[in-house]
Amino acid sequence: MTYFDYSATTPVNAEVLESFCKAATNYIANPNSLHKLGVKANSLIEKSTEQIAELLGVKTNEIIYTSGSSESNNLAIKGIADKYNNRGKHIITTQFEHSSIYGPIGYLQKQGFEIDFVKTDESGIVSLSNLEELIKEDTILVSISSVNSEIGIRQPIEEIAKIVKKYPKCFFHVDMTQSIGKDKINFDNIDLASFSAHKFYGLKGIGCLIKKEKIQLEPLIHGGKSTTVYRSGTPALPLIVSLSKALRLILDKQDEKLMHVKQLNEYLKNELMKFELVKINSNEHCIPHILNISVLGCKPETMQHALEEYDIYISTQTACSSGNTVSKAVYALTNDEERASSSIRISLSHLTTKEECDKFIESFSNCYKKLTSLR
Repeated sequence: MTYFDYSATTPVNAEVLESFCKAATNYIANPNSLHKLGVKANSLIEKSTEQIAELLGVKTNEIIYTSGSSESNNLAIKGIADKYNNRGKHIITTQFEHSSIYGPIGYLQKQGFEIDFVKTDESGIVSLSNLEELIKEDTILVSISSVNSEIGIRQPIEEIAKIVKKYPKCFFHVDMTQSIGKDKINFDNIDLASFSAHKFYGLKGIGCLIKKEKIQLEPLIHGGKSTTVYRSGTPALPLIVSLSKALRLILDKQDEKLMHVKQLNEYLKNELMKFELVKINSNEHCIPHILNISVLGCKPETMQHALEEYDIYISTQTACSSGNTVSKAVYALTNDEERASSSIRISLSHLTTKEECDKFIESFSNCYKKLTSLR
């Protein structure tokens, strides 16, 4: 098997799985129970939370455990909207967001909220001047992903944060799902940040919303004691422990891992540019872990299944997309419907090898010849 879909989900690190199993086996009590076993379990959660806080440079009381990025994004957006709608009902986002951003924003739009999309340049980068023009007295939230999950565009989050910070009634939420472990971002001026463990070799079903301590949210889930008042439910101790371990491991030797991925990205890009009908959609502002291309005249799912015959696995869009064959992100970037309707995503990891890339190019070439001959 040759896996090139790391941006959808990553394989679980063996050490992370071991931490999960040990916690699940040795700490059987509900962490909220008052007896000795419960206190012991709760102590392990506190230690894990302290480690996560230290690794990310945030406070322990700013960490809310969720089931993953989709829940974190919903909690951040709906939670702010419900808590602060007395200040206003204006939200700003971009055309390059994940469906778990558009979903809650679309829901709020039906409740009377006004949504604006900030302009981006030809590279897909947010216009800072337009953002400042859009923020007004009743703007309560700006939600912008640090890295687009389909093309890999990296936004200037630190600069955006400085602009939003000028407006004390407005909060800044960042979907960091594709950033953690790949890109270094300062959390100082960010009010809310979402991420999920399965994107960095952790287990599915656990994620975080970082919420700065002075900010209030209306919870999505009410009732019952937990690690925080903002998310009720029995704390998932083994998952929390595994999240802490996954985060520590992915941040180790981060620069070395990044350099490896950059080299593979450049190699693949140079090889793919040799094919006449291939257009590279990812640009110099994208993280190297994501390489989005279009094979003109070829349906994405057709190429996906053709490569699958060689036991190679890629993605057509994000795994959580609606299934529409036209990529909204690629169209927003290129304004080219043909490219948007023929795009595929190749996503890399520090685990990816040069040999796997060679196999991909060879197999892609065979698929390309067969499929484009029908054009």
